[in-house]
Amino acid sequence: MESDLTRSILAGIPQPVLIVGADERVKAANDPARAVFGAEIVGRPYITVIRQPALLDCLEGTLRHGQPGRARFIITGQAGESSFRVLTSPLAGNDMRGALVAFEDVTELEQAEAMRRDFVANVSHELRTPLTALTGFIETLKGAARDDPAARDRFLAIMEREAGRMNRLVRDLLSLSRVEAEERMRPGERVDVLALVQSAALTLRPLAEAAGARIEVTGAAGPVRLLADPDQITQVFVNLIENAVKYGPPGQTVTIDVARVDREPSLRGPAVRFDVIDQGEGIDAAHLPRLTERFYRVDTHRSREKGGTGLGLAIVKHIVNRHRGRFRIESEKGRGSRFSVILPEN
Repeated sequence: MESDLTRSILAGIPQPVLIVGADERVKAANDPARAVFGAEIVGRPYITVIRQPALLDCLEGTLRHGQPGRARFIITGQAGESSFRVLTSPLAGNDMRGALVAFEDVTELEQAEAMRRDFVANVSHELRTPLTALTGFIETLKGAARDDPAARDRFLAIMEREAGRMNRLVRDLLSLSRVEAEERMRPGERVDVLALVQSAALTLRPLAEAAGARIEVTGAAGPVRLLADPDQITQVFVNLIENAVKYGPPGQTVTIDVARVDREPSLRGPAVRFDVIDQGEGIDAAHLPRLTERFYRVDTHRSREKGGTGLGLAIVKHIVNRHRGRFRIESEKGRGSRFSVILPEN
Protein backbone atom coordinates (compact mmCIF):
# COMPACT_ATOMS: atom_id res chain seq x y z
CA MET A 1 0.00 0.00 0.00
CA GLU A 2 1.01 3.69 0.08
CA SER A 3 4.19 4.58 1.99
CA ASP A 4 4.76 8.00 3.54
CA LEU A 5 7.34 8.81 0.85
CA THR A 6 5.00 7.72 -1.94
CA ARG A 7 2.16 9.80 -0.51
CA SER A 8 4.34 12.90 -0.20
CA ILE A 9 5.61 12.56 -3.78
CA LEU A 10 2.16 11.99 -5.23
CA ALA A 11 0.71 14.89 -3.21
CA GLY A 12 3.02 17.28 -5.05
CA ILE A 13 1.77 16.23 -8.50
CA PRO A 14 -1.20 18.34 -9.66
CA GLN A 15 -2.38 15.81 -12.24
CA PRO A 16 -4.15 12.52 -11.44
CA VAL A 17 -1.58 9.79 -10.84
CA LEU A 18 -2.02 6.12 -9.95
CA ILE A 19 0.52 3.47 -9.05
CA VAL A 20 -0.51 -0.06 -10.06
CA GLY A 21 1.40 -2.94 -8.50
CA ALA A 22 2.60 -6.13 -10.11
CA ASP A 23 -0.43 -7.85 -8.59
CA GLU A 24 -2.60 -5.60 -10.82
CA ARG A 25 -4.05 -3.67 -7.88
CA VAL A 26 -3.95 0.08 -7.27
CA LYS A 27 -1.24 0.68 -4.68
CA ALA A 28 -1.37 4.47 -4.46
CA ALA A 29 -3.29 7.46 -5.77
CA ASN A 30 -3.06 11.19 -5.26
CA ASP A 31 -6.00 13.47 -4.47
CA PRO A 32 -6.71 14.48 -8.12
CA ALA A 33 -6.90 10.77 -9.01
CA ARG A 34 -9.26 10.08 -6.13
CA ALA A 35 -11.43 12.96 -7.34
CA VAL A 36 -11.68 11.29 -10.75
CA PHE A 37 -11.96 7.62 -9.76
CA GLY A 38 -13.36 7.72 -6.23
CA ALA A 39 -11.91 7.95 -2.72
CA GLU A 40 -11.68 4.18 -2.15
CA ILE A 41 -9.65 3.10 -5.18
CA VAL A 42 -6.47 2.02 -3.38
CA GLY A 43 -6.42 -1.75 -3.09
CA ARG A 44 -8.87 -2.36 -5.93
CA PRO A 45 -7.92 -4.26 -9.14
CA TYR A 46 -7.05 -1.66 -11.76
CA ILE A 47 -9.38 -3.29 -14.26
CA THR A 48 -12.37 -2.27 -12.07
CA VAL A 49 -11.11 1.31 -11.85
CA ILE A 50 -10.27 2.13 -15.46
CA ARG A 51 -12.68 0.06 -17.59
CA GLN A 52 -11.62 1.47 -20.98
CA PRO A 53 -10.08 -1.04 -23.41
CA ALA A 54 -7.43 1.23 -24.96
CA LEU A 55 -5.96 2.20 -21.57
CA LEU A 56 -6.31 -1.35 -20.19
CA ASP A 57 -4.29 -2.72 -23.14
CA CYS A 58 -1.70 0.00 -22.69
CA LEU A 59 -1.32 -0.66 -18.96
CA GLU A 60 -1.16 -4.42 -19.48
CA GLY A 61 1.76 -3.95 -21.88
CA THR A 62 3.57 -1.87 -19.25
CA LEU A 63 2.95 -4.39 -16.44
CA ARG A 64 3.77 -7.52 -18.45
CA HIS A 65 6.57 -6.32 -20.72
CA GLY A 66 7.91 -3.20 -19.05
CA GLN A 67 7.02 -1.06 -22.05
CA PRO A 68 6.06 2.61 -21.62
CA GLY A 69 2.76 3.36 -23.29
CA ARG A 70 0.27 6.11 -24.00
CA ALA A 71 -3.48 6.11 -24.48
CA ARG A 72 -6.51 8.37 -24.47
CA PHE A 73 -9.01 8.24 -21.63
CA ILE A 74 -12.51 9.78 -21.66
CA ILE A 75 -14.66 10.59 -18.65
CA THR A 76 -18.29 11.65 -19.01
CA GLY A 77 -19.71 13.61 -16.10
CA GLN A 78 -22.34 16.20 -15.28
CA ALA A 79 -20.14 18.98 -16.70
CA GLY A 80 -19.69 17.13 -19.99
CA GLU A 81 -16.92 15.03 -21.47
CA SER A 82 -13.31 15.31 -20.25
CA SER A 83 -10.36 13.97 -22.23
CA PHE A 84 -7.06 12.79 -20.77
CA ARG A 85 -3.74 11.89 -22.36
CA VAL A 86 -2.41 8.97 -20.29
CA LEU A 87 1.22 7.90 -19.97
CA THR A 88 2.12 4.55 -18.38
CA SER A 89 5.68 3.97 -17.18
CA PRO A 90 7.19 0.80 -15.66
CA LEU A 91 8.31 0.85 -12.00
CA ALA A 92 11.09 -1.48 -10.88
CA GLY A 93 12.16 -0.07 -7.50
CA ASN A 94 13.16 -2.08 -4.45
CA ASP A 95 9.99 -1.20 -2.57
CA MET A 96 7.49 -1.29 -5.43
CA ARG A 97 7.12 -2.93 -8.81
CA GLY A 98 4.40 -2.21 -11.29
CA ALA A 99 3.43 0.86 -13.33
CA LEU A 100 2.99 4.58 -12.86
CA VAL A 101 -0.14 5.89 -14.62
CA ALA A 102 -0.21 9.67 -15.18
CA PHE A 103 -3.28 11.48 -16.55
CA GLU A 104 -2.98 14.85 -18.33
CA ASP A 105 -6.24 16.73 -18.85
CA VAL A 106 -6.30 17.81 -22.50
CA THR A 107 -10.00 18.73 -22.65
CA GLU A 108 -9.35 22.43 -23.30
CA LEU A 109 -6.67 21.64 -25.90
CA GLU A 110 -9.02 19.33 -27.78
CA GLN A 111 -11.85 21.87 -27.59
CA ALA A 112 -9.53 24.58 -28.92
CA GLU A 113 -8.42 22.31 -31.75
CA ALA A 114 -12.04 21.49 -32.60
CA MET A 115 -12.86 25.21 -32.61
CA ARG A 116 -9.89 25.87 -34.89
CA ARG A 117 -11.03 23.16 -37.33
CA ASP A 118 -14.59 24.49 -37.30
CA PHE A 119 -13.34 28.03 -37.77
CA VAL A 120 -11.18 27.12 -40.78
CA ALA A 121 -14.02 25.09 -42.28
CA ASN A 122 -16.50 27.93 -41.80
CA VAL A 123 -14.19 30.59 -43.24
CA SER A 124 -13.42 28.33 -46.22
CA HIS A 125 -17.13 27.76 -46.80
CA GLU A 126 -17.96 31.47 -46.49
CA LEU A 127 -15.26 32.40 -49.00
CA ARG A 128 -15.89 29.54 -51.43
CA THR A 129 -19.37 30.71 -52.44
CA PRO A 130 -18.46 34.26 -53.56
CA LEU A 131 -15.20 33.07 -55.10
CA THR A 132 -17.05 30.44 -57.11
CA ALA A 133 -19.54 33.07 -58.28
CA LEU A 134 -16.77 35.50 -59.26
CA THR A 135 -14.87 32.83 -61.14
CA GLY A 136 -17.97 31.74 -63.02
CA PHE A 137 -18.95 35.27 -64.02
CA ILE A 138 -15.41 36.13 -65.10
CA GLU A 139 -15.37 33.09 -67.39
CA THR A 140 -18.78 34.06 -68.77
CA LEU A 141 -17.71 37.65 -69.40
CA LYS A 142 -14.61 36.43 -71.21
CA GLY A 143 -16.74 34.17 -73.38
CA ALA A 144 -20.47 34.14 -74.17
CA ALA A 145 -21.30 37.51 -72.56
CA ARG A 146 -18.31 39.38 -73.95
CA ASP A 147 -20.43 41.41 -76.38
CA ASP A 148 -23.68 41.47 -74.38
CA PRO A 149 -23.87 44.84 -72.53
CA ALA A 150 -26.99 43.93 -70.55
CA ALA A 151 -25.55 40.63 -69.32
CA ARG A 152 -22.23 42.31 -68.60
CA ASP A 153 -23.84 44.98 -66.41
CA ARG A 154 -25.90 42.39 -64.56
CA PHE A 155 -22.91 40.14 -63.93
CA LEU A 156 -20.70 43.03 -62.82
CA ALA A 157 -23.33 44.09 -60.29
CA ILE A 158 -23.41 40.57 -58.86
CA MET A 159 -19.60 40.43 -58.83
CA GLU A 160 -19.49 43.74 -56.97
CA ARG A 161 -21.92 42.39 -54.37
CA GLU A 162 -19.93 39.17 -53.88
CA ALA A 163 -16.62 41.07 -53.64
CA GLY A 164 -18.22 43.33 -51.03
CA ARG A 165 -19.33 40.27 -49.09
CA MET A 166 -15.77 38.91 -49.02
CA ASN A 167 -14.47 42.31 -47.96
CA ARG A 168 -16.94 42.46 -45.05
CA LEU A 169 -15.98 38.95 -44.00
CA VAL A 170 -12.26 39.75 -43.97
CA ARG A 171 -12.96 43.01 -42.11
CA ASP A 172 -14.99 41.20 -39.44
CA LEU A 173 -12.38 38.45 -39.10
CA LEU A 174 -9.67 41.04 -38.50
CA SER A 175 -11.90 42.88 -36.05
CA LEU A 176 -12.67 39.67 -34.14
CA SER A 177 -8.96 38.82 -34.01
CA ARG A 178 -8.07 42.24 -32.59
CA VAL A 179 -10.87 42.09 -30.01
CA GLU A 180 -9.82 38.63 -28.82
CA ALA A 181 -6.18 39.77 -28.54
CA GLU A 182 -7.23 42.67 -26.29
CA GLU A 183 -9.93 40.87 -24.33
CA ARG A 184 -7.88 40.58 -21.11
CA MET A 185 -6.96 44.29 -21.10
CA ARG A 186 -9.76 46.40 -19.66
CA PRO A 187 -9.96 49.95 -21.09
CA GLY A 188 -8.61 52.63 -18.75
CA GLU A 189 -10.28 55.75 -20.17
CA ARG A 190 -13.67 57.13 -19.12
CA VAL A 191 -15.82 58.15 -22.06
CA ASP A 192 -19.41 59.25 -22.53
CA VAL A 193 -21.00 56.01 -23.74
CA LEU A 194 -24.40 57.66 -24.19
CA ALA A 195 -22.84 60.06 -26.72
CA LEU A 196 -21.38 57.04 -28.56
CA VAL A 197 -24.83 55.40 -28.67
CA GLN A 198 -26.39 58.59 -30.03
CA SER A 199 -23.62 58.88 -32.64
CA ALA A 200 -24.18 55.27 -33.77
CA ALA A 201 -27.93 55.93 -34.05
CA LEU A 202 -27.30 59.07 -36.10
CA THR A 203 -24.89 57.23 -38.42
CA LEU A 204 -27.47 54.52 -39.11
CA ARG A 205 -30.43 56.87 -39.57
CA PRO A 206 -30.15 56.84 -43.41
CA LEU A 207 -30.18 53.02 -43.35
CA ALA A 208 -33.27 53.09 -41.13
CA GLU A 209 -35.04 55.63 -43.34
CA ALA A 210 -34.32 53.49 -46.42
CA ALA A 211 -35.94 50.56 -44.58
CA GLY A 212 -38.90 52.66 -43.45
CA ALA A 213 -37.83 52.40 -39.80
CA ARG A 214 -37.12 54.86 -36.99
CA ILE A 215 -34.35 54.86 -34.37
CA GLU A 216 -34.98 56.36 -30.94
CA VAL A 217 -32.66 56.72 -27.94
CA THR A 218 -34.61 56.88 -24.67
CA GLY A 219 -33.96 56.74 -20.95
CA ALA A 220 -31.08 58.29 -19.03
CA ALA A 221 -30.13 61.82 -20.01
CA GLY A 222 -26.80 63.60 -19.72
CA PRO A 223 -23.31 62.09 -19.89
CA VAL A 224 -22.88 58.41 -18.98
CA ARG A 225 -19.15 58.14 -18.33
CA LEU A 226 -17.77 54.60 -18.14
CA LEU A 227 -14.41 52.90 -18.61
CA ALA A 228 -14.65 52.07 -22.30
CA ASP A 229 -12.88 51.85 -25.62
CA PRO A 230 -14.84 54.36 -27.75
CA ASP A 231 -14.17 52.62 -31.07
CA GLN A 232 -15.18 49.20 -29.79
CA ILE A 233 -18.29 50.42 -27.97
CA THR A 234 -19.35 52.26 -31.12
CA GLN A 235 -18.87 49.01 -33.04
CA VAL A 236 -21.09 47.18 -30.53
CA PHE A 237 -24.02 49.55 -30.99
CA VAL A 238 -23.57 49.90 -34.75
CA ASN A 239 -23.75 46.09 -35.02
CA LEU A 240 -26.80 45.80 -32.77
CA ILE A 241 -28.76 48.72 -34.25
CA GLU A 242 -27.92 47.68 -37.83
CA ASN A 243 -29.14 44.14 -37.15
CA ALA A 244 -32.36 45.47 -35.61
CA VAL A 245 -33.02 47.65 -38.64
CA LYS A 246 -32.10 45.00 -41.24
CA TYR A 247 -34.10 42.15 -39.78
CA GLY A 248 -37.11 44.12 -38.55
CA PRO A 249 -40.29 44.96 -40.49
CA PRO A 250 -40.83 48.23 -42.38
CA GLY A 251 -42.34 50.95 -40.21
CA GLN A 252 -40.87 49.62 -36.97
CA THR A 253 -39.20 51.71 -34.28
CA VAL A 254 -35.83 50.51 -33.03
CA THR A 255 -35.40 51.73 -29.47
CA ILE A 256 -32.15 52.06 -27.55
CA ASP A 257 -33.13 52.43 -23.93
CA VAL A 258 -30.47 53.55 -21.45
CA ALA A 259 -30.99 52.95 -17.72
CA ARG A 260 -28.80 53.22 -14.65
CA VAL A 261 -28.97 50.22 -12.32
CA ASP A 262 -28.11 50.79 -8.64
CA ARG A 263 -26.96 47.21 -8.24
CA GLU A 264 -26.58 44.68 -11.04
CA PRO A 265 -26.39 41.21 -9.41
CA SER A 266 -24.21 39.71 -12.15
CA LEU A 267 -21.67 42.54 -11.75
CA ARG A 268 -22.09 42.97 -7.97
CA GLY A 269 -22.32 46.72 -8.24
CA PRO A 270 -23.83 49.70 -10.03
CA ALA A 271 -24.11 49.47 -13.80
CA VAL A 272 -25.64 51.03 -16.87
CA ARG A 273 -27.91 48.93 -19.08
CA PHE A 274 -28.33 49.59 -22.80
CA ASP A 275 -31.27 47.74 -24.39
CA VAL A 276 -31.57 47.61 -28.19
CA ILE A 277 -35.21 46.68 -28.79
CA ASP A 278 -36.71 45.82 -32.16
CA GLN A 279 -40.22 44.96 -33.32
CA GLY A 280 -39.20 42.10 -35.56
CA GLU A 281 -40.54 38.59 -35.82
CA GLY A 282 -38.51 37.37 -32.86
CA ILE A 283 -36.13 34.44 -32.49
CA ASP A 284 -37.03 30.92 -31.46
CA ALA A 285 -35.74 30.10 -27.97
CA ALA A 286 -33.76 27.14 -29.33
CA HIS A 287 -31.42 29.51 -31.17
CA LEU A 288 -30.74 31.99 -28.36
CA PRO A 289 -27.85 30.15 -26.61
CA ARG A 290 -25.90 29.90 -29.87
CA LEU A 291 -26.40 33.36 -31.37
CA THR A 292 -22.95 34.60 -30.27
CA GLU A 293 -21.13 31.64 -31.83
CA ARG A 294 -18.99 32.44 -34.84
CA PHE A 295 -20.87 31.96 -38.10
CA TYR A 296 -24.05 30.81 -36.38
CA ARG A 297 -27.13 32.07 -38.21
CA VAL A 298 -30.83 31.55 -37.58
CA ASP A 299 -31.58 31.94 -41.30
CA THR A 300 -28.42 31.50 -43.37
CA HIS A 301 -29.93 32.54 -46.71
CA ARG A 302 -31.60 35.65 -45.32
CA SER A 303 -28.46 36.66 -43.42
CA ARG A 304 -26.33 36.46 -46.53
CA GLU A 305 -28.91 38.38 -48.53
CA LYS A 306 -28.69 41.15 -45.93
CA GLY A 307 -24.89 41.18 -46.12
CA GLY A 308 -24.31 39.48 -42.77
CA THR A 309 -21.07 37.60 -42.07
CA GLY A 310 -22.24 35.61 -39.04
CA LEU A 311 -19.58 37.28 -36.86
CA GLY A 312 -21.32 40.42 -35.62
CA LEU A 313 -22.70 39.08 -32.35
CA ALA A 314 -19.48 37.16 -31.64
CA ILE A 315 -17.61 40.47 -31.91
CA VAL A 316 -20.17 42.13 -29.62
CA LYS A 317 -19.78 39.40 -27.01
CA HIS A 318 -15.97 39.66 -26.93
CA ILE A 319 -16.03 43.46 -26.72
CA VAL A 320 -18.52 43.37 -23.84
CA ASN A 321 -16.36 40.75 -22.09
CA ARG A 322 -13.34 43.03 -22.46
CA HIS A 323 -15.32 45.78 -20.71
CA ARG A 324 -16.16 43.34 -17.86
CA GLY A 325 -19.82 43.63 -18.79
CA ARG A 326 -22.65 41.25 -19.63
CA PHE A 327 -24.42 40.64 -22.95
CA ARG A 328 -27.92 39.19 -22.89
CA ILE A 329 -30.44 38.31 -25.56
CA GLU A 330 -34.16 37.99 -24.92
CA SER A 331 -36.64 37.18 -27.65
CA GLU A 332 -39.99 35.62 -28.30
CA LYS A 333 -41.49 34.59 -31.61
CA GLY A 334 -43.81 37.29 -32.86
CA ARG A 335 -42.84 39.79 -30.16
CA GLY A 336 -39.45 41.15 -31.21
CA SER A 337 -36.05 40.94 -29.55
CA ARG A 338 -34.09 42.74 -26.86
CA PHE A 339 -30.28 42.81 -26.97
CA SER A 340 -28.88 44.09 -23.68
CA VAL A 341 -25.39 45.40 -22.99
CA ILE A 342 -24.73 45.88 -19.27
CA LEU A 343 -21.54 47.78 -18.36
CA PRO A 344 -20.18 48.39 -14.87
CA GLU A 345 -20.06 51.97 -13.62
CA ASN A 346 -16.81 51.37 -11.73
